[in-house]
Amino acid sequence: MTDLYEFQRAMRNMRKAAMQRGVIALLDIGSSKIACLVLKFDNPNGTEDEGSLAGHASVRVIGAATTRSRGVRFGEIDAMAETERAIRTAVQAAQKMANTRVDHVIACFAGAEPRSYGLAGEIEVQGDQVTEVDVSRVLASCDIPPLGAGREVLHAQPVNFALDHRSGLADPRGHAGQRLAVDMHLLTVSDTAIQNLIYCIRRCDLELAGIASSAYVSGVSSLVEDEQELGAACIDMGGGATGVSIFMKKHMIYADAVRLGGEHVTRDIAAGLRVPMSVAERIKTFHGGVVATGMDDREMIELGGDSGDWEKDRRQVSRAELIGIMRPRVEEILEDVRAILDAAGFEHLPSKQIVLTGGASQIPGLDGLAARILGQNVRLGRPMRVQGLPQAATGAGFSSVVGLSLFAAHPQDEWWDFEMPPETLGGRSLRRAIRWFRDNW
Repeated sequence: MTDLYEFQRAMRNMRKAAMQRGVIALLDIGSSKIACLVLKFDNPNGTEDEGSLAGHASVRVIGAATTRSRGVRFGEIDAMAETERAIRTAVQAAQKMANTRVDHVIACFAGAEPRSYGLAGEIEVQGDQVTEVDVSRVLASCDIPPLGAGREVLHAQPVNFALDHRSGLADPRGHAGQRLAVDMHLLTVSDTAIQNLIYCIRRCDLELAGIASSAYVSGVSSLVEDEQELGAACIDMGGGATGVSIFMKKHMIYADAVRLGGEHVTRDIAAGLRVPMSVAERIKTFHGGVVATGMDDREMIELGGDSGDWEKDRRQVSRAELIGIMRPRVEEILEDVRAILDAAGFEHLPSKQIVLTGGASQIPGLDGLAARILGQNVRLGRPMRVQGLPQAATGAGFSSVVGLSLFAAHPQDEWWDFEMPPETLGGRSLRRAIRWFRDNW
C-alpha cells in the first residue's frame, strides 16, 4: 500500500465519483452476518460547494441483502475464500433487488484492536481570517505519537477548534483571529485486518471507496443528536466483538473493542447443553435471557436435535438453567466494557447516557443488567430510519450498515480531506509523521 494520506484521499475521490454516478454499496462485514445495502443518491450535485466534502445529497436504499457470515472471527477476516463467497452472495442479492450493478463499496468492520489518541496543534494565522490553508497547517502541526509497528490510522477527525480565546468552533474558516488551535482524535487499528479487508474486497471485483469502524458508524446511527452533543457511549454488541465508542460535541472522541460477543454466548450454550451451534443459536434467540424469575424453573425448553439417539434428542431443560449459562458470559462482556469506559474517563461527561445496540443487545433483560453493572442510564438503541430501508433491516443488528449510509451521505471532515502540499507542511511534528509513514508503508 502507498502512503496513508494518499490512499485515504484516493478512497475519498472514489467515493465522490461513485456519488456522482448516483449508486454505491455498503458492506457490514460482521462475525455473524454480512449485510449489504445499495444506496441511490437522488441529488449528487445538489450542494457541491458546501464544505470540503459536500455530501449532503438525499439518499435512499434501493437494495438490501444479508447472508450468514463465514470466515470472520472477532470481527476480522480469518478465512479469505469463505469471506469472499459470503460477500459475493450478499452483494449479488442486493444488486438483484436494486436492479443495478455496483462497482464501489464502503465497508465497516469491528475488532482489529482499535486504539484512540488525542492530538493537539497550534499555529499563527497567516492573514486576517482563517482559510482552508490555515486549517491544513494546524492539522499538520499535530504531534503524531509513536503508534507502534503494524498499526494503521483509520480515522483522524478534528473534534474542536479554538481561535484566540474562543473555543468550541466546529468550522473556523472565515473567522477572524490570530492563533488557531485544534484537538484531533486519531483512531488506529491493526494493519493486517485492513489489508486483508482490502484484498478480500478486490477479490470480489469491487473497488473500496471507504473504510469505517463499526463502533463509530453504530454510534452515528443509534445516538440521537442530544446524546451526541452532551456525551454518550454506544455499545455495539456484535457476534464476535463488542465495539465501544464515546461521542461528545457530535464527534467520536474515544473508541475501543472487546473481543467477545453474542457468538461466545452461543458457544457457551452449545457446550453447556451439549447441542450443535445451530440449535444453541435457536434456543438463545427464542428462549434466552439474563434475568431469572420464579416462573423460569417451570418453563421447559425442548432441545431437539437430529443425532439419531431418541433419548438425547428428546431432552428438556428449564429456562432457569439456560439463563444460568448465558448470564456469566454477558456479565463478563459488560465488565470489560465498564473497564474501557473507566479508562476513557466517561464519568466526567455532562450526560452519561449509554446506548446498547447490535444483534446481541436484543437478549431480554440485558438493559437492566447493563444498568446495574455500568451504573449509568442505559437504553436500547435502534438505527435511524433511512428512506427505502426494508422493515427487516430496521433492528438493532443493522446499526452499523445504516450508520454507513449516514457516513456516506454526510461525511465528517477528516485529516485527508484537506490539501497539504509539502511547502505548507512546515513543522517538525508532521515531518516526523511523514517520515514514520514512509518507513512503515
